[in-house]
Amino acid sequence: MIGIFIFIAAYRYYAGLAERFGKTKWHYGLLALGIYLGTQFVFAFSYGIYKGITDPASLDDNNYMGFSALNLVSWLISVAAVWGFYKVLESKFRKESLKKPAIQIEEIGKKEL
Repeated sequence: MIGIFIFIAAYRYYAGLAERFGKTKWHYGLLALGIYLGTQFVFAFSYGIYKGITDPASLDDNNYMGFSALNLVSWLISVAAVWGFYKVLESKFRKESLKKPAIQIEEIGKKEL
């Protein structure tokens, strides 16, 4: 259930960023969902490989659907990945928005054919 709330918050967070810089909101919302799910899958796969190598018998009786320390760690890692990529995109969009007026200023006085 907490994962669903993180899912929704990540979508809205990225959609707000896209709206602020004039980009398509749902594209970046889906990007956030992909980052979140990708991080979850990579973490689960890595943990499964670790458990398979260290204790192969424990793989038969797993239940990761409840609230556990493992889920808490995976949520924190996923939120950190979403936030980190958000900061990278925000920095990129700010640099792009600073370049736009300079390009328009350079175009003044040029004749179009």
